Amino acid sequence: MEQEVKEQEKKSFFSFFKFRKKKQEKPKSKVREWTDAIVFAVIAATIIRWLIMEAFTIPTPSMEKSLLVGDFLFVSKLHYGARTPATPLQIPLTHQTIWGTKIPSYLDWIQLPQFRLPGFSHVKRGDVVVFNHPTEFQYPVDLKTNYIKRCVAVAGDTIQVKDMQVYIDGKPEANPPKMQFKYFIKTDENLNDRIFNKYDITEVYPMSGGYLVFTMPETAKELEKLSFIKSVQVIEETDGVGEARIYPDSRKYPWNTDYWGPIVVPAKGMTIPINDETLTKYGPVIQYYEYNDNVKIADGKLEIDGQPITSYTFKQDYYFMMGDNRHNSEDSRFWGFVPADHIVGKALFIWMSIDPNGGILHKIRWGRLFNLIR
Repeated sequence: MEQEVKEQEKKSFFSFFKFRKKKQEKPKSKVREWTDAIVFAVIAATIIRWLIMEAFTIPTPSMEKSLLVGDFLFVSKLHYGARTPATPLQIPLTHQTIWGTKIPSYLDWIQLPQFRLPGFSHVKRGDVVVFNHPTEFQYPVDLKTNYIKRCVAVAGDTIQVKDMQVYIDGKPEANPPKMQFKYFIKTDENLNDRIFNKYDITEVYPMSGGYLVFTMPETAKELEKLSFIKSVQVIEETDGVGEARIYPDSRKYPWNTDYWGPIVVPAKGMTIPINDETLTKYGPVIQYYEYNDNVKIADGKLEIDGQPITSYTFKQDYYFMMGDNRHNSEDSRFWGFVPADHIVGKALFIWMSIDPNGGILHKIRWGRLFNLIR
C-alpha cells in the first residue's frame, strides 16, 4: 500500500511539471512565424551568396556573343575560394546601394583584413571571371562594381596584342569561339532589321555609305557574299598610334586596343628594379593595390613611407582581363591589371536570359537557359 502511494505521488509530481511546461509553451503568432522565416531566409541566402554561389546579370555588350545583355548567370565562389568580408557594416543582400535607391547600403567605419578561403581551382587563361573593378577607389575593395571579362593572361605571363591577336609569351593565344570585332558594311541599300536579325547582329549604327556593326569574323565573311553589299571591312587601329586612354601611358607607350604591349603581368614574389620604365608600367599597381603607406612616385623614383626604394617585390598575383567583344570592351587594355584580392568568382552557367528588345512572345531566350559558360 505504501509503495502504491509513493508511485502515485511520483506520477502527480511529473504530471504537474508537464502541465506547467505545456502551459508555458504558447503557440507562435503569425507575425512571429513570418519574422523567424524571413530572418532564417536572409541568413541562409547571405551565407550561400558569400560562400558558395551568387547571381549576376549582364548589363553591357562587352562579352557578346559569348554572353548577351540580359543574361542572368550564377558565379561560383567555391572555384577560387570565397573572400572574407572586408566591409562588415552592410545591409545583407545588397552591394553599393539600397535596392532601388542611391542610398549607400554600407558604412566604411570598419574595414577588416581580407582573406581568401581555400578553393579547388585557380584563375586560368580562358576563364570567364567576375571581379571588382580596380580603379573605383571611392569604394572598399569588396564593394567596387562587379565586372565580367575573360582572363587572357595570368601572373607571370608576358602579354602582347598584335594585329588584334593576343600573344602570350610570344605565342598566339587561343581565341574565344564567339569573339567579335568592329566592321564597316559598305552598301548603297537601306538594310532592314530582318537582315541583321538573320545574322544575329544586335549592335548596328547607320553611317554615310553603310553601317557600322560589331560581329564575328565568320559572320563578316558571310555578309560579304551578299550581292547588295559592296564590302565588309574590319575597323582596326594602326600600329604605333597610341590611344589617349590606354594603359599605362600613351605619351610613353603608343599602344592601342589592337596593338598593345608587350608587358609582364605582375606575380607574387616577382621583383623589379625601380626606374622610369618600370614605374610607368607598374607604378599604379604599387601605389593603389599593394597596401603600401605613403607612396610617392616622381622623376623615376619611388618612396614608400619616406624610404627610397630601388627595387620592389610584388605582394600578390595579378591578371589581365579582356572582353570577347574586343572592339567594344573597357578592360585591362584601358585600366591595367586585376589584383588577386579583387577576384569574385568564376562564371558557371546562364539560368535565365531576357532579350531587352524582344517582344512579349520572344522576351525569354529559351535556347540560352542553363547553358554552360565557356
